[in-house]
Amino acid sequence: MAGMLNFTPTPIFRPISTRRTTNNRVLSVKSSLNTSETPSTSISAPPNFKAPKPKPFSVRPDKVFDILGASLALLFRLTTSVLVSGYSVSFVPAKEIPSDQYALGFAGFKLKESSKLGPRPEKPIEIYEFESCPFCRKVREIASFLDLDVLYYPCPRNGPNFRPKAVQMGGKQQFPYMVDPNTGVSMYESDEIIKYLVGKYGDGNVPLLLSLGLLTTLTEGLAMIGRMGKGSFYTPSKLPPKPLEIWAYEASPFCKVVREVLVELELPHILHSCARGSPKRQIIYERVGHFQVPYLEDPNTGVQMFESADIIDYLRATYAL
Repeated sequence: MAGMLNFTPTPIFRPISTRRTTNNRVLSVKSSLNTSETPSTSISAPPNFKAPKPKPFSVRPDKVFDILGASLALLFRLTTSVLVSGYSVSFVPAKEIPSDQYALGFAGFKLKESSKLGPRPEKPIEIYEFESCPFCRKVREIASFLDLDVLYYPCPRNGPNFRPKAVQMGGKQQFPYMVDPNTGVSMYESDEIIKYLVGKYGDGNVPLLLSLGLLTTLTEGLAMIGRMGKGSFYTPSKLPPKPLEIWAYEASPFCKVVREVLVELELPHILHSCARGSPKRQIIYERVGHFQVPYLEDPNTGVQMFESADIIDYLRATYAL
């Protein structure tokens, strides 16, 4: 499994092809940004920065209401993006699970979790979107369900970089906009993106809660009511030379509040999705000795850290202008 995460470093502004497909929902990119729009290079961690020790199942007092608001999504979207495709679980005696294997345990038992995932893309899927868009949330949910790693290009309102780039690539200001560098396919329309992803990287079946048409869209909108407007508007920031990497999944309120700030600061990031049943939970466990999300890795500064509230502070101190 570790091999699936050995991505070649992804340039933020890459060459763009000019191929066009015949399907009017599948759009090829047309041109790149001006060469003058280049990433900032003077990126360093805040002075005397030290990553905090992880504190599982704790909320910093000043973030209690943020986490409660982000948790409202679970009432409307239930287990969508909580579990990966083909998830199954059983209780087994703790001694049956090796000590070096990730598993939740209590009262002498552990959860034995498994999943059935489809083909794995060699390169991360690329998606242009922003946090407070219900159509974008639908696509983020299917990415969690399929356990896909996605390179997100945040497109907050008034963002100077990736919103204009998406318009130049696809020809219209509409989100989400997906590019699959593994196949050359690019497209608008959340439902079409979902069908494409489950057909290419799943079993071809769209999960029930993502297949209810208008009801799906309405509940996606209601899911964000507790964080109304967060992750929508651009905060002036420094553009990093390399995308940040974050281990997270859509349903987690702790991950959501971090994603909001990543979008507002227009910071491109590879999201390693790790909902329940994801094999990537074991990878984090092997790296740091336990599993907890969100977990941030910033290749521009070398910082690696847990704790959502501290990650938010770090991002603002490092990248906000």
